[in-house]
Amino acid sequence: MEIHDGKLYWPNTVPSFEPKEVTPSKSYDAIIVGGGMSGCLTAYALAKEGLQVAILEKRAFGEGSSSANTGLLQYENDIMLCELIDKIGEKAAISFYKSCDTAMNDLEALAVQLPDEADFIRRPSICYASASTEEDISKIQREYKTLQKNGFDCSYWNEDEIGSKMPFTKPAALLTYHDAEVNPLKLVFGVLRKIEDLGGHLLSFTSVLDVEENGELLSVKTSDGVFSTKHIVYTTGYEPTPVGKRKGAILNRSYVIVTKPIKDLTSWYQRALIWETKRPYLYLRTTIDGSIIVGGLDEENPNSDISDELLKKQSQKLLEEAQNLFPTLPLEIAYSYVATFGESKDDLPFVGEHPTNKHQYYLLGYGGNGTVYSMMGSKIIRDLILHKSSWKTKTIQVNRKYGIS
Repeated sequence: MEIHDGKLYWPNTVPSFEPKEVTPSKSYDAIIVGGGMSGCLTAYALAKEGLQVAILEKRAFGEGSSSANTGLLQYENDIMLCELIDKIGEKAAISFYKSCDTAMNDLEALAVQLPDEADFIRRPSICYASASTEEDISKIQREYKTLQKNGFDCSYWNEDEIGSKMPFTKPAALLTYHDAEVNPLKLVFGVLRKIEDLGGHLLSFTSVLDVEENGELLSVKTSDGVFSTKHIVYTTGYEPTPVGKRKGAILNRSYVIVTKPIKDLTSWYQRALIWETKRPYLYLRTTIDGSIIVGGLDEENPNSDISDELLKKQSQKLLEEAQNLFPTLPLEIAYSYVATFGESKDDLPFVGEHPTNKHQYYLLGYGGNGTVYSMMGSKIIRDLILHKSSWKTKTIQVNRKYGIS
């Protein structure tokens, strides 16, 4: 399965990652299948607890979804808090949002330990009403009141306030704080090095073929031999898990462009992350070198392979959308690509133990907040394996109709 196609931006911002040569152990406390964002954060959480861990990655590290991740970190979800309350109840929805906010702080605490801090920079987020309809404006107003009522720091902007802060006007906007941008590949590579420092093994080009129970252990058959482990965690992202089938997963593809660096971005209020109420939505962020990342035009097609002509056409649409918002900026496309993107039908990530296969866990951070979900989920998996109580787990699993079967 090809999960992205085109010219990627992040691999040009950091040297490629080469894991240290190790002699694999015959047995591990935990094996993590997949070396992307979810995999490295989970392995790190377990290694810090003294567990002997190994990550099995079927590609070179960093060649999967981490290279296509746009690096927008937000506690606010694709499904707004007011909508999530309607879906799963007030207590569970608020707990989930607060867990995402905590995960943002956890990501920052981790990033500051890494070289260049993985270009982690706190930014506000602007979600604007896409149209001057009562539905779009009331959606912004309702979410503002819900967030404010439950202690989340936010502001409401009317059309005049938007026009005074940005080079465009919209009928209404919600400004949320405590969000951030990051270089996802730097973050992954930095965490992988920390795992190695803790004695973890990183095994690239190693595919998992089958997993069988073998007494108190699990026998993991791979392309490089058989390993034993007490626990296994599937963090395979948008690709199929070696064991079990996803229920309630929706795979699409999304387009992204990255512009050439722009010297003057002072017209962009605090270089905020930008998105909108329309679905699928347009989103924008800046990078540390002054480039602009623009994404959207999601399609119900999980196959990222497309023609050069179609990629060019969709990239031009994104450029025009960005230029409409920032008419004075000299925008030129430097990179463009398409990538597989996953969502869940109930708008929650897949986190937990397999319903019938003991000691087999999954962490699939489907949705626009995949990195935030991965950080939150890594702590849940850690607590499940170490038999610690985790109210977060109950929150994630409340009213779940979907998961792994």
